[in-house]
Amino acid sequence: MCGIVGYIGNQDAKELLLKGLEKLEYRGYDSAGIAVKNESGVHVFKEKGRIADLREVVDTDVMGHIGIGHTRWATHGVPSKENAHPHQSASTRFTLVHNGVIENYSLLQQEYLQDVTLKSETDTEIIVQLVEKFVADGLSVEEAFRKTLTLLHGSYALALLDTENEDTIFVAKNKSPLLVGVGEGFNVVASDAMAMIQVTDQFIELMDKEMVIVKKDEIIIQNLLGEKIAREPYKALIDASDIEKGTYPHYMLKEIDEQPLVMRKIIQAYQDINGDLAIDSDIVKAMNDADRIYIVACGTSYHAGLVGKQMIEQLAEIPVEVHVASEMGYNMPLLSKKPLFIFISQSGETADSRAVLVKVKELGYKAITITNVPGSTLSREADYTLLLHAGPEIAVASTKAYTAQIAVLSILASVVGKKADLDLVHELGIVANAMEVLCDSKEEFEKMAFEYFTVTRNAFFIGRALDYYVCLEGALKLKEISYIQAEGFAGGELKHGTIALIEDGTPIVALATQENVNWSIRGNVKEVVARGANPCIISMKGLDTNEDRFVIPEVHELLTPLVSVVPLQLLAYYAALHRDCDVDKPRNLAKSVTVE
Repeated sequence: MCGIVGYIGNQDAKELLLKGLEKLEYRGYDSAGIAVKNESGVHVFKEKGRIADLREVVDTDVMGHIGIGHTRWATHGVPSKENAHPHQSASTRFTLVHNGVIENYSLLQQEYLQDVTLKSETDTEIIVQLVEKFVADGLSVEEAFRKTLTLLHGSYALALLDTENEDTIFVAKNKSPLLVGVGEGFNVVASDAMAMIQVTDQFIELMDKEMVIVKKDEIIIQNLLGEKIAREPYKALIDASDIEKGTYPHYMLKEIDEQPLVMRKIIQAYQDINGDLAIDSDIVKAMNDADRIYIVACGTSYHAGLVGKQMIEQLAEIPVEVHVASEMGYNMPLLSKKPLFIFISQSGETADSRAVLVKVKELGYKAITITNVPGSTLSREADYTLLLHAGPEIAVASTKAYTAQIAVLSILASVVGKKADLDLVHELGIVANAMEVLCDSKEEFEKMAFEYFTVTRNAFFIGRALDYYVCLEGALKLKEISYIQAEGFAGGELKHGTIALIEDGTPIVALATQENVNWSIRGNVKEVVARGANPCIISMKGLDTNEDRFVIPEVHELLTPLVSVVPLQLLAYYAALHRDCDVDKPRNLAKSVTVE
């Protein structure tokens, strides 16, 4: 959700900025722009739509060694060229890009900017106009920027250019992620290390309410009191080849295919020298000391948390609640006496989850973050981190991160529970092999997608027990990339209202991988078929019947979500493909939701 890049050095900034923005396309956006500064001033190019549209309007003759760029996901104001970033002050002296939401922007406008005519509907423009006003009042640019930051309520990641300051990008952060990349004779700014990994792997993490002066050979970090802060860069462990599609037509398909490899990476990462699965002893103690676990997540991560709940309760015998972060932030439940919180987030930057984590820390409780990104905000601010080891996930629709989350949760539950009768290393190995079989069955899933989803306007996914949780994820995958109205339901709930929506030909995907509810879910299928539904039963070997559309390889019953979700991912992918949808960048969606 929104992305920032910046460059200051000796090369032409223009192409570096555009390539950096292309690496941030996965975050979701509806417009984009860059600003390049040279001896004749700041040249701003912006456009509604994709980076490819922006490239069409960029003057290739403009050269400059300093610049900033932005991909915008609309919050204040409709997607348009006027609302796209960068934004400029009234005199055009200052140029700014911004991620986040300024909650008090209208109050600041009324108090300080009544005489300024705004050109956009954004909260961002208020920031750049404030800087210019305070400079006009006699402050230096650094002082004006700092004063502006002290007035802002909300989240921001900012990069500012000044036409009268030839060698500086002014940078600041609060709640929204931002990094400064360190190079030899140049420095960069990025929301995500992936944007600039092609030029440097050395990055400095910025903390909330910090301001940075970035020059080509110097980086000065300060707090809002002007006090300098020393911080060493870290090496971003990202292989540039990992963020390329290679021979794949879409990132989503590549990431689906990577899931068997991710399973094996996770097994290896969590094995000790004896080959046994192991978790940091402090995490195990925190789990054992808790009288209740609270899992907090959003979207796909929430669905993984539902599966994790059953794993933890069954293997570790600790009660678990799963909460949607955006609700829990405003409606904290009555907590147990010794709670432990687990935050699940692919990016580790999810704003709703971070809002809950802040409250949890204020209450003095411990928290674990399960994330794909080391050094992310949730990872830094929680007491403990468990990494997914899934590699960069670029497609907006999460696939390998979901299965990695479930795998890590299963390891956590198993290690804490010490179940001697479950050889999880062996069982996860079987899962990886089963995933490969499913990934090799693409032609069959493409036929199924064409058969069930090419022209339908809605679809339902039904299951019981663990299958119900997977159905929620399957429905989400289908709706977010194919735009089919899809919902996941517990099979037994059909008679309590949902069955009224069944029409002739309505696709119903039913999962049957749980032995104790196998015949119950098949009874539910009979109910919808009797009302005209078009059934697609996906079962596990050993529970299958002649009426099933596809049979997945047999795995340990508790680990079935890791394999049963793969057909649903591929069905969603091919449904979107047949409906000519943008698979990797679905409309209105962002990969990393960094604002509430």
